[in-house]
Amino acid sequence: MSVPTKNKKLIAWVDEIAAMTTPEEIIWCDGSVEEYDRLMAQMVETGMAIKLNEKKRPNSYAFNSDPSDVARVESRTYIATKTKEDAGPTNNWIDPEELKVTMRGLYKGCMKGRPMYVIPFSMGPIGSDIAQIGVELTDSPYVVVNMHTMARVSNKVLEVLGDDGEFIPCLHSVGSPLEPGQKDSRWPCAPVEKKYIAHFPEENLIWSFGSGYGGNALLGKKCLALRIASAKGRREGWMAEHMLILRFTNPEGKKYHIAAAFPSACGKTNLAMLQSTVPGWKVETIGDDIAWMKPGKDGRLYAINPEAGFFGVAPGTSEQSNPMALASCSRDAIFTNVVVTEDKDVWWEDMGYDCPGGGGIDWKNNPWKQGQKDADGNEVKGAHPNSRFTAKAELCPVICPDWEDPAGVPIDIFVFGGKRTSVMPLVHEAYDWEQGVYMGATASSEPTAAALDLGNVSLRFDPFAMTPFMGYNGGDYMQNWFDMGEKLGDKAPKIFYVNWFQKDGKRFIWPGFGENSRVLKWMCDRVEGKVEAIDTPIGRMPVDNGLTEGMDFPAEDWERLMKVDKDAFRKTVLEAEEYLSKFGDRLPKKMTEQLEKLKARLG
Repeated sequence: MSVPTKNKKLIAWVDEIAAMTTPEEIIWCDGSVEEYDRLMAQMVETGMAIKLNEKKRPNSYAFNSDPSDVARVESRTYIATKTKEDAGPTNNWIDPEELKVTMRGLYKGCMKGRPMYVIPFSMGPIGSDIAQIGVELTDSPYVVVNMHTMARVSNKVLEVLGDDGEFIPCLHSVGSPLEPGQKDSRWPCAPVEKKYIAHFPEENLIWSFGSGYGGNALLGKKCLALRIASAKGRREGWMAEHMLILRFTNPEGKKYHIAAAFPSACGKTNLAMLQSTVPGWKVETIGDDIAWMKPGKDGRLYAINPEAGFFGVAPGTSEQSNPMALASCSRDAIFTNVVVTEDKDVWWEDMGYDCPGGGGIDWKNNPWKQGQKDADGNEVKGAHPNSRFTAKAELCPVICPDWEDPAGVPIDIFVFGGKRTSVMPLVHEAYDWEQGVYMGATASSEPTAAALDLGNVSLRFDPFAMTPFMGYNGGDYMQNWFDMGEKLGDKAPKIFYVNWFQKDGKRFIWPGFGENSRVLKWMCDRVEGKVEAIDTPIGRMPVDNGLTEGMDFPAEDWERLMKVDKDAFRKTVLEAEEYLSKFGDRLPKKMTEQLEKLKARLG
């Protein structure tokens, strides 16, 4: 196969990796429909992929991973900087040279018997001033087809790269070489102890070994778009954030752009695809997971969604929770670790209806019936809790017409939030940028079943929803936010904090879903100065319950939602202070100042 580029650095790198990994052949990917269809047909033939019912789910496929390879492996994810302090207390660190020695040993001959695919991709619209070019080398056809959807894979990327352009090298292998005549496994991967997802932010370099799943293997996603991009952005004066982006348009046609960061399981995708209940106001989706932001010529902050698709969690996605997400994967979709029904469609728990036919093939590729029990009498789930759909953003019915504008969209509002069943009110506004940064840096949720190893703690802090994705020291990360505020000055977005999850017993007090648009409208009205706000110790809050006009919402519920319990907040502040102390000398002085100001306001 001819090499479709004259970029000497890229050609030399491909040759170097091929010499180390010894693939059967080198295939340069072009992102074409023909390439996608060919690879899918090959994987159906080997049993790796299941072709779904063409009438019900056109051009869609299902995969079942190895049970050991079902999610990001944070314990095997590393930030390899020259000093441990530069990686910070929230990251796993290994000396970069030591890590490279270990991984070169694993990479030696690891692609034997497999092709090596060269995937040129752009995160962000090709040619955008905010976009970044990456090249992933992989021996996984599953990675290639998912990257087709999640990034912009094309020979146009190589044209933009030119003969001497810079790219981010991303090396990936499933870590399962094949001997002549050896039958391949349905989902090749390496044992957990041999998995490494390594980032070298000082070199803009990513090495991944042993996993074929999700963010471990689709290196344009969390690896490049957050861990490497956050470090690169800090050096170059821009930001890479774990944020949705949406456009909220009022009845007069005025557009507001909102970027929001929530920890896992706090409704980011649902908010990105919100169906507004406020008459005349409309939500359009720009991105559901990642935002790259850079100051524009007019001094405002402009954002793009660097991804081209959605890699969403399937269980819990239903017509009630997110009909737009379901519509996005109605065709041309890839499903991983869901149930394949008897008539070759897909199903998962909390989809809103029983499994058609009563069963099918479960995520472990075994026959399964809904309601079946294991030996201990527990119900056997058909889909893995972290099962996924890969869907094209362009198929989302509420995708914004400007979602691929190379210039990005100007951000008016930042929103932070967490999952708190008490204490934190529905919404409050920061007094200024610096307090807003403090709010983002101390965003917290109550531990869930997904975080049982935290021990006896009442809060799990997740600064900017970026704890698993910061490519450098978290204290320096906070400082980067303060620096951006100084750069933006009076053109900085307003900052708000929300909590949709207060409870009265088992009942959620706020109905959520589309009604969250009422809270977004209040934020937009605050930007315009159309509504007054009350000063409280934690920030500015709505004057009355005007947000609930037209709702059957009891006044006592509103009072409970918006109460500022000083005693409870003092306890939260003490926990925040203890958490922030782990950053030591790297904690910005402005964080300490904000902490003291909040203490003083609470009395």
